[in-house]
Amino acid sequence: MTEEFDYSTFLSPFTWRYGSPEMRKIFSEINYRATWRKIWVALAEAQSKYGLVTREELADLKSKMGLAHIDLKRAHEIEREIRHDMMAEIKTYAEQCPTGRGKIHLGATSMDIEDNAEVLRIKAALDLVLTRLANCLDSLSEQIIKFKDSPCIGWTHLQPAEPTTLGYRLAGYAQDLVLDIRSAENLLRDFVKGKGIKGAVGTSASFQMLLKGKGRASALEDQVMKKLGIKAFPISTQTYPRKLDYLVLAVLAGIAQSLHKFGVDLRHLQSPAYGELSEPIEGARVGSSAMPFKKNPISAERMCSLARYISTLPEVAWENAAQAILERTLDDSANRRIALAESFLALDECLMVYDQLAHGLVVYPVMMKRNLERYAPFAATEAVLMKLVERGEDRQRMHEKLRRLSFKAWEKVMKGEQNPLPDLLKKDRTISSRLNDREIDKLLDPTKHLGDASERCERFVKTSIKPILSKYRNRVGKRRSAEF
Repeated sequence: MTEEFDYSTFLSPFTWRYGSPEMRKIFSEINYRATWRKIWVALAEAQSKYGLVTREELADLKSKMGLAHIDLKRAHEIEREIRHDMMAEIKTYAEQCPTGRGKIHLGATSMDIEDNAEVLRIKAALDLVLTRLANCLDSLSEQIIKFKDSPCIGWTHLQPAEPTTLGYRLAGYAQDLVLDIRSAENLLRDFVKGKGIKGAVGTSASFQMLLKGKGRASALEDQVMKKLGIKAFPISTQTYPRKLDYLVLAVLAGIAQSLHKFGVDLRHLQSPAYGELSEPIEGARVGSSAMPFKKNPISAERMCSLARYISTLPEVAWENAAQAILERTLDDSANRRIALAESFLALDECLMVYDQLAHGLVVYPVMMKRNLERYAPFAATEAVLMKLVERGEDRQRMHEKLRRLSFKAWEKVMKGEQNPLPDLLKKDRTISSRLNDREIDKLLDPTKHLGDASERCERFVKTSIKPILSKYRNRVGKRRSAEF
């Protein structure tokens, strides 16, 4: 192990490229070890009430528990010799605490410390994720209201369908985020719990022995966990249930799915074939080393790339939980160091990108109008069909007539010509005998076929988004931009 890293050796992209300083700090080694010391002090504090730790010993341990006292260089020196990272940290801590050294880790097993520290990291990271989600929702809500009445062509099967509004489409993405926020909140409230303080295989035998009838081991555990601000699983073996990791990564993957959906749709709509939207593009951004004209959606692509990676990690956690043989195995340890931290760091990057995209979304109304003129008449044939039947025509016969006229119009559109369907409808004798030109134009007007999309946008923002933003009002607006 070396203590200094630079660009001459492998560095994880999450070390410097992806994720925020806040999320990196949560999963930093120094913060992790400082959290270990926080748990050791909480344990010693609880034990002092039973006469197991003196006031002097406790004061000594407290004096060296902060970030400033972590000595990774010394801990790594010891670890190279003994091959155990926690024992190396205990020895390092003990060297700094001549009075309290003999009471560090009293009665505990490694996972009493590591697993509770991991849960504290998960809790802090989820809290930051909720802040990011609230900001994304805030950015989207502004765009939903702004474009609630802006018609655009809808697309199903990547084929033009009936018209919708841009605001209504954006509301769909926002609804995904609302579900994600609820999932993350439920996870934090009901499932994010620590191992507790239960000793080697979770029976609390060591603590029961230390207390010698002075109290219950469960009461000691309660005092420690209250100090740490987390609840404990009622049943743990040597570790907390590894199912927790799976539940956490599943929620993160669910959030990543929402972000990917928004990103891949934006990438399609930024293509000149659609041309309706674009991610914000800074003036100096280079799209291609070979083609100077390119305006590639590189931010959305980065978000989709990392979201795809996040989606694979629940499988690792599933295996860890399913293969946790009897009271524990250690074959989850190495991959958990990677999967838990990287899933949060990758999602952190994705959420910052999403917020930038939603907040700075570039809209091209002329292109939206062009696509409506080109494709909306096809979607309006259903309205024409209903009106013809209402006027006495046979539904099946009119359906076939409209199909033939539509396919004739498609041939022209695919050759780059203006959509001739309105004229074809007006010139058809059967149709024109039932509908005059003004009626046909009205039936083909896409703004007349938007249903209650605008009202639904307003209601959704008011009833679903605003309560969430009110709950997180102290966090909304505290944004950090992704750098690359």
